[in-house]
Amino acid sequence: MNRELLGALANSLILTLVFETGFFLLTGKRNKKDLLLTGLVNAVTNPAVVLMYWMALLYTDLNRAAVAAALELSAVFIEGRYYKKYGQEFRRPYLFSAAANVVSFGIGALIRSFI
Repeated sequence: MNRELLGALANSLILTLVFETGFFLLTGKRNKKDLLLTGLVNAVTNPAVVLMYWMALLYTDLNRAAVAAALELSAVFIEGRYYKKYGQEFRRPYLFSAAANVVSFGIGALIRSFI
């Protein structure tokens, strides 16, 4: 793996954890186990999504936006399933996952536009 990819994976994971933890707290959730669950599911899904995105861009001619959308939707579904199965305060786990990912992706896109 090259340094650029490792840097992208690390930066993306750190920012995702910050933004989605912040989103968790802003929605009024305080359950420590659910907070840990939020961190764990993002620690699993984020590197996989970022790595698959890079691989798709390097080895296919697929549209970047379509790849990103498909991968983000996959992450929302996977995270939502974990929130539903293991979460204690997630009344609408898929909605929470979708909203958290929209916030995280949106802020990330805004940051990338200034770099």
